[in-house]
Amino acid sequence: MSDIAAIKDKYEGEIAGASDLKALNDIRVAALGKKGEVSMMMRGLGQMTPDEKKVMGPALNGLKNDIADLIETRKSVLELEAMNAALAAETMDMSLPVDVSMGTLHPVQQVMEEMAVIFSDMGFSVAEGPDIEDDFHNFTALNFPPGHPARDMHDTFFMEQVGEEEKKVLRTHTSPVQIRTMINQKPPIRIIAPGRTYRCDSDQTHTPMFHQVEGLVIDKETHMGHLKGVLMDFVSAFFETDVDVQFRPHHFPFTEPSAEMDVRYERVGSEIRIGQGEKWMEILGCGMVHPNVLRACGLDPEEYQGFAFGMGVDRLAMLKYGMPDLRDMFAADTRWLGHYGFSPLLQANLATGLS
Repeated sequence: MSDIAAIKDKYEGEIAGASDLKALNDIRVAALGKKGEVSMMMRGLGQMTPDEKKVMGPALNGLKNDIADLIETRKSVLELEAMNAALAAETMDMSLPVDVSMGTLHPVQQVMEEMAVIFSDMGFSVAEGPDIEDDFHNFTALNFPPGHPARDMHDTFFMEQVGEEEKKVLRTHTSPVQIRTMINQKPPIRIIAPGRTYRCDSDQTHTPMFHQVEGLVIDKETHMGHLKGVLMDFVSAFFETDVDVQFRPHHFPFTEPSAEMDVRYERVGSEIRIGQGEKWMEILGCGMVHPNVLRACGLDPEEYQGFAFGMGVDRLAMLKYGMPDLRDMFAADTRWLGHYGFSPLLQANLATGLS
């Protein structure tokens, strides 16, 4: 028993003197590891007489538990000391001037932030979803039945099917986020869904990867007039001027009735001026959510209704900030970024101006 007391005193001193977590772990292994001193002593219980076991068994178990408790207590202290040291080493003086001469905010990110600010002011929240989608969320739930010709119009990137699992695609729009929200969230719903989308297309105004923001409102009273009001307020706030708009009947599988919204513009040289002139330019699609889409998400179209809209972020950036070619946005040219980029310290807001 005197040996057990001596061993406890020895490890108690070593544990108290451990300077870091590695040293403490070495002590733990030396005492309680498979070949540790206490573990080897416990193995010797098999060679003892029954009377010796009655004495040494509880004593060794007590020694093991005491050492384990001492290690855990010291470990907590060392972890706290390590965290405090890391925090002290990583402190930053926020009063120092920041040099942002070598970096700018990409126009796409700037426009996404501007749109989020505008729609947040209208009561919308931001929802996100995966870039890789299944056929149900990307097509079927949006009223694209198998064989529907509109599936081919999307120039979809299909992924190789693995076994019996449902074929995956790179999402062709952010509408699957709307589907996931309607399935998982009970109305009322008011969201925007910004993100990357993918279609097999590339020219001056199309790229294989681009950005969209879609909106969704679902409740029991929303109608087409609310949709028009939201979008008219949005374009005026986004372009920071009064903008004339018109809505033309259109067809989308996931909305009924459907429309495209045009804005008035004129071209002066290479400059496009939104809000004036005699020409019209389509900038987004919209409509009332189709009853089949509501049913696919478990909502009763006799009880709920709402609207949806979608627009290209990259194209809106081109129109607002005068960029001639969409492909330049993804060319990683520092000269282009230096010219069209925004200061990361300027936060978009409606009080002092979006840009």
